[in-house]
Amino acid sequence: MSMQDGGHVAAAVAAIGTREYGTAGDEYTRAARRVLSDPRPDLGPFEADEKGWVGRGVGHLVSATVAYRVAGRPDRATHRAVEGVSVARDLTNALEDPAQRACLEEFVADFRVAGDLDDVEAAYESAADAYRDAAVDDPQSRATTPLFRAAIAPLKQVARGPANGEIAVAWEDVHGDDPASPGAFLARRPAYKRQRFPGLVQRAVDDGHLAAPRGTTEYDNANHECPNCGSSDVNWVGNQVLCLRCSTPAEAV
Repeated sequence: MSMQDGGHVAAAVAAIGTREYGTAGDEYTRAARRVLSDPRPDLGPFEADEKGWVGRGVGHLVSATVAYRVAGRPDRATHRAVEGVSVARDLTNALEDPAQRACLEEFVADFRVAGDLDDVEAAYESAADAYRDAAVDDPQSRATTPLFRAAIAPLKQVARGPANGEIAVAWEDVHGDDPASPGAFLARRPAYKRQRFPGLVQRAVDDGHLAAPRGTTEYDNANHECPNCGSSDVNWVGNQVLCLRCSTPAEAV
């Protein structure tokens, strides 16, 4: 977890473990605002940054929006999504690289999904067009920077729920086959999300369950067991030892 989030991401993860999704939304919101204010100790939010550290804050807003939806607070989710769209658009004044701006367009589409807003299809298509138009020398390296990773993190988190806690979204899923065609390589991201993210968010809402993000994992751990499902597969994330399968806090045995 980033030191810049003030410990609020860890608090959000703890709240997910106890199924307090409204609290998780609050903590993700607090984390977002901390990171958006000070992305790095030596970097402000209104400066050009080739890595896009401020994107972590935007990603936390997406996670907050989803958490509020799962908590049965669509009003809070709408507010957070509208806030996120505004933040992502405003950041185009700082992140001037065309690929980074395309990623911010991708975030806008994610907020529309997470907050159950209109124009999802058009937003993802706009992001895909922006990627196709961007001149990118090394799309693989670009896709591993904090901004781009933050834009994938909420998708990977919600995908864990119906996948029994496993990794359900791989690198190859969200990126094209040929990095020599950088536009198509990166445009795969919004195309894939358009297909998967709405259904995954709705599944989490319908189930009333949001999986924790995946951290360091171990199968058949000899020292912990889930009191909910009995699994001994664990997920160390956010200062918690959670069940890999259902995100319940694991108990020492």
